[in-house]
Amino acid sequence: MFAASTSPGHLAANVMHFGRVLRAAGMPVGSDRIQLALQALQVAGMEKRGDFHAVLSATLLDRVEHRELFDQAFALFWRDPDLMGRMRALLLPKVTIKDGMNQPAENRRLGEALFPKQPERPPDAPEPPEQLELEAALTWNDRERLQKADFETMTADEWRQARRLLSQMKLAFEPLQTRRSRRANHPGRPDWRATLQGMARHGGELWDMRWRQPRTRPAPLVVLADISGSMSRYSRMLLHFGHLLGSADARVESFVFGTRLTRTTRLLKSRDPDLAVSQVVHAVEDWSGGTRITTSLHEFNQRWSRRVVSGSATVLLISDGLEHGDTRALSFEMDRLHKSCRRLIWLNPLLRFDQFEPRAGGIRAMLPHVDRFMPVHNLASLAELVAVLASPAAEQRSLSLHR
Repeated sequence: MFAASTSPGHLAANVMHFGRVLRAAGMPVGSDRIQLALQALQVAGMEKRGDFHAVLSATLLDRVEHRELFDQAFALFWRDPDLMGRMRALLLPKVTIKDGMNQPAENRRLGEALFPKQPERPPDAPEPPEQLELEAALTWNDRERLQKADFETMTADEWRQARRLLSQMKLAFEPLQTRRSRRANHPGRPDWRATLQGMARHGGELWDMRWRQPRTRPAPLVVLADISGSMSRYSRMLLHFGHLLGSADARVESFVFGTRLTRTTRLLKSRDPDLAVSQVVHAVEDWSGGTRITTSLHEFNQRWSRRVVSGSATVLLISDGLEHGDTRALSFEMDRLHKSCRRLIWLNPLLRFDQFEPRAGGIRAMLPHVDRFMPVHNLASLAELVAVLASPAAEQRSLSLHR
């Protein structure tokens, strides 16, 4: 019998810990998946190690590209006989890597999830006191460095800290006037009804002039996120950002697209941002696949534009713009989208490169139809986006392109 089954009292805790390791390494493993794994283990049993591996992979793994990462994590976490050899194979590239070479992000995140860094301590130093706090506050230098770190190259620990800083952002939205009004203490539009009622109470004398002002509401937002392979890491953080926007006062509609368009508004309603994003990743079949920008924009314009845009919404389009199809059709769909919304902001991670030039045909076809062209590769760029969302759209029209 497989050794893990001899301690059923600790099995649930170990599976939960294993799920946290996978999540820290970048895999979308939510609490629902862990619960499903525990239920499946009760039914299937654990007579053999292969059966145990098969049950966990069937319940916790849903992406082919995560298979190697899962197998490595399973071998290390569940005490493979060749543990030390696999550990060296996993961590050695991180030690011997040369400058200018890129280490696979999956190996780096898995290594840090399983074996987090510990500060070096001299041999004669006393034992450190018990750590009472789980996470220490970030220093100013740490925050500054994290603000500029690229989402694509973040380690697992940096990714968690970035999500924490993202949740602390103070949001503000462009106020839109509505047809309704409310009482005001300062001169504005006269409230003749309230004024006349006051005169009636004071024998016809004008005792106090009453005023009203228009009610305002945050401008609605529509998020269109490209989830193709080149955009997966950035779109995942933008979904966290979209969840943050939705938890504020703004009305947010969210869509993701790869080879097809998928509405994810309801999936992001969960109060737990990690669970919400995990639900999106599990529900979308073409995550980290190919991309068809023109087809997806056409479907949005045909099916959803009138329902969710209605002329007053700000549309956030997150994509690298690398479309290989008919650029004339792409330009047409971008023009339709631009005309249907209040302002169109294109967020492109390629702007992180200083020498970026819009040479690709898809990018050249899309650029004339946007009000803002902004980077979206780190927390600093998201903070800049928050400032743009708080400013009136009229100020954006004169700033059609921005880097």
